[in-house]
Amino acid sequence: MSTVQTDLSGQPGQPAPSAPGVWADVVGQDAAVAQFRRAASPGGSLAQAWLITGPPGSGRSTAARAFAAMLQCDHGTGCGQCRACRTSLAGTHPDVTVVATDKLSIAKEEVRSLVMTAQRAPATGRHRVLVVEDADRMSAGTFNVLLKSIEEPPPATVWMLCAPSAEDLAPTIRSRCRLVTLSVPGSDVVAELLRRRDGVEEDLALRSARAAQGHIGLALRYATQEGALAARVESARTLLGLRGAGEAVLAAQALVERATAEAKEHADQVALEEKARFLRSAGIDDGKVPPSLRSQVRQLEEDAKRRQTRLVRDVLDRYLLDAHSVLRDVLSRQLGTGAELVNVDVTGEIEQAAAQGTGRITLSLLEAVQEARERIAGNVPPLLAVEALLTRIAVSQR
Repeated sequence: MSTVQTDLSGQPGQPAPSAPGVWADVVGQDAAVAQFRRAASPGGSLAQAWLITGPPGSGRSTAARAFAAMLQCDHGTGCGQCRACRTSLAGTHPDVTVVATDKLSIAKEEVRSLVMTAQRAPATGRHRVLVVEDADRMSAGTFNVLLKSIEEPPPATVWMLCAPSAEDLAPTIRSRCRLVTLSVPGSDVVAELLRRRDGVEEDLALRSARAAQGHIGLALRYATQEGALAARVESARTLLGLRGAGEAVLAAQALVERATAEAKEHADQVALEEKARFLRSAGIDDGKVPPSLRSQVRQLEEDAKRRQTRLVRDVLDRYLLDAHSVLRDVLSRQLGTGAELVNVDVTGEIEQAAAQGTGRITLSLLEAVQEARERIAGNVPPLLAVEALLTRIAVSQR
């Protein structure tokens, strides 16, 4: 957790009335944006603790950062152009602190440091804003550390906690927050965001948005990472082509190995960067760490292992969500809903699976996918959970 001091050289610009301002990247959330705007208006009621919930990829963190920028805006409008807006969105405003984790949990020490930050008066802005992404990753003990600061914050302090649902936080915390619930944005608005913000070609943007099922970050990955969409199509074909337990076991092993390799590559890269920053800050040029600092280096290595564990789960969960969408397409065809397919690149395979099975069987497989996600989240060995799921799917498709 860190807050970088902002560059104070820029002068506030005048807001353009027609500009979308700080909310430009918060798409498909008109009701939530209206609620934030009312609260931040001169006559509005600004709560000092907010709980922003919504499905993965709905833009919880983006909305929280935009709201923080609006609260700090030099013009009070969230213009998106002034220094306060720009630095808030960039994560460099001295009075906006964002805590995010790529590990399994947010440590008590991080939250204690955050609580101390919350007690300080704003340095340059109207408010001291603290954004906690993945607040659901705090333990019960960590919630207790946070509780008093949420209950009795200093007058200028505003907390923003982000989580998939209100039930993911302790009742004592969520009862003291004003709830804002985001929805899954439609594929069309996600595609428009990719075109406008990231310069993605129209057809690719729409295919990526549809495949991501409203998950903005995943849609961007599909649109910009070479081979990502093709790999998703291949995984769907493999899923629908399973015909025996042996194939299922091999497919599960390959999937977990691929997830582990992807997670390790990312975790190792982050670990190298963190160690390099640590050595530079300690003035070590030759790589020889003195005994007094070795415990800190070991802590960085332990953090890397925890990061890899979470990333493996995240990669597998992404696959399971894809599998869920494939089976949902199959069920849609079996029930004759007429809904547009998510996985249009495997329409033939979906039609064949729908003809060979029944809606009742497919519905049970959808429930099995959710069970597998819950098992992996509950620390069941990923390979066992994925093997059980794919074996069940394979047997049902004989």
